[in-house]
Order: sequence, then C-alpha cells, then structure tokens
Amino acid sequence: MRVVAGEFGGRPLKTLSGKTTRPTTDKVKGAMFNMIGPFFDGGRVLDLYAGSGSLAIEAISRGMDHAVLVEKDRSAQAIIQENIKMTKSEHQFQLLKMDDSKAIRQLSGTFNLVLLDPPYAKEEIASVVTDLEDKRLLAEEVMLVCETDKAVDLPEEISAFGIWKQKIYGISKVTVYVR
Repeated sequence: MRVVAGEFGGRPLKTLSGKTTRPTTDKVKGAMFNMIGPFFDGGRVLDLYAGSGSLAIEAISRGMDHAVLVEKDRSAQAIIQENIKMTKSEHQFQLLKMDDSKAIRQLSGTFNLVLLDPPYAKEEIASVVTDLEDKRLLAEEVMLVCETDKAVDLPEEISAFGIWKQKIYGISKVTVYVR
C-alpha cells in the first residue's frame, strides 16, 4: 500500500496484518479521491475509523491542511503513528486513541471532509452522521465519504445530507453525501 498522489505520492504505507482492519486498496483509494477532488484547497479532514491512517494521509497529501484520525485499536494506532512519521509533516495530524463516540464528544471546530469506514457500516453511519451534525462538527460545504461492502445499502438521506455520488469498486462501495 502507498500514498497514491500529491505531496507524499508514491511513499509506502504500513498496514496492519490480520482481520481487525480492512485496508482500502490503492486502486479504490485513487478512485475515491478522484471522485471527490481529486485535490483540495485546504480544510480539515476527520477519519473516524482510521485503520492504517491511509485515507487521512492521502487527503493531506492532496491538499487538506489538518487531519484528525480516530482509532481505538492499539495495534492500528502504532501503524498510524509510523505512517504519520513517514510524511515528515506530523504537525498536520492528530491521532485520538479512542472510539468514535468518545471522539465525537471531545472534538471541536468543523470538518470539510469526513471519512467513514466503520466495521458495521449501515447501522453506524446514519447515527454517526447525525451525531456529527448535532455537535456542529460539519462545515456547511462538507463531504461525507463512506466506504462499505458493496452489499450494504445506505439510506438515500441522512440528517440534512443526500447521496451525491455512489460507485462500486470490486467488493467496495463508495458513497458520498453532501448537504
């Protein structure tokens, strides 16, 4: 696995072995960012189920200013820290070592891009988006990018958001919500 494009493009990323995370393939990651960007003019990104940190690092590489990565798994946290160190831009990243609900309670400010790849997608995504909205953590021009198994059917609308784009890549489905 590697950073696909941008400032850190081509740099290798470490992944966690085993079944606790499902790393997004380079192909899916590249397609996902081409769908929503492919490059950004600043902003904050929230990766709520960070895994290896690959998606948040890709977002920073492509022009986002700051990333908050949330991960509760200790092994994954160590991989994220190594991957962040590889960027040599550690000041652009903040790793919160906790679960999603605790992080949402502690976060402040607004996010322009939210990356959601939870382990139990359908049930979690709708409630998490509602929680983020209730806590006023979402910028007016936010994009919510959800990666799920292709068999998962997400709702057409969640809170004040509707599906903008949706594509299937192999076994993965990427769904993008906007206001």
